[in-house]
Amino acid sequence: MPPTWREQALAALQTAEPADKAAAATVIETTAPSGAALRLQAAGPLPGRLTKPLLVHPSSLKTRSPNTLQGRAALLHALAHIELNAIDLALDAVWRFPDLPEAFYADWLLVAREEAHHFTLLRAHLRTLGVDYGDLPAHNGLWEMAERTAGDLLARLALVPRTLEARGLDAAPPIRAKLAAAGDHEAAAILDIILRDEVGHVAIGNRWYRWLCQQRSLDPITTYAELALRYRAPALKGPFNLEARRRAGFVPEELAALQRSP
Repeated sequence: MPPTWREQALAALQTAEPADKAAAATVIETTAPSGAALRLQAAGPLPGRLTKPLLVHPSSLKTRSPNTLQGRAALLHALAHIELNAIDLALDAVWRFPDLPEAFYADWLLVAREEAHHFTLLRAHLRTLGVDYGDLPAHNGLWEMAERTAGDLLARLALVPRTLEARGLDAAPPIRAKLAAAGDHEAAAILDIILRDEVGHVAIGNRWYRWLCQQRSLDPITTYAELALRYRAPALKGPFNLEARRRAGFVPEELAALQRSP
């Protein structure tokens, strides 16, 4: 019998070489059983990583102007690192949490495939600037939240796709504008692809978060506030891409609360 979806996801998550990880996430064979009931055990530290890039505190990363080659390279390297982490986050959601509907696993495998595509596009473009992924330092904020929420799927859904990844909906348009203004139209086109797909990814997070709240008889709005406080989620700061957030499934009450944020 071929490995289940969830076993394949764990194997891809444990793959250290970024290109191999992206490829493994892309070719997970969904004609195999999902393995929803399996209790899986990781064979080593997660996620699989090479020794590069050097992971540092976010405050150690310098902000550079995208109008310079070095600044654009630093920006695109940071984006590539986010997308690699996003592959891992989707794969982790698939293998870690058992006994869920098959559609849950299918959704997050789709996310993993699209994040792998984003990473591959960014890495290829980064190389045209004379820099490869791993050449510059990065931070580990996304995966740190994954570790904090490893014991509770509800917290994971609330604080990764609906918080950290949703911030990407806000950040993508101004980053795209800066890249286009700097004359890097290929990078700007990649940002268009990423924003288009990320709306769908956040929508998946919203859908399953609300499904699980319903299963547990919880109010999604008050539960989110409680989870954000308990797990020390970063404060949400504008400007917000309200249209993208609306398309991603945030309800009017949530959008109104964002507009009241300091």
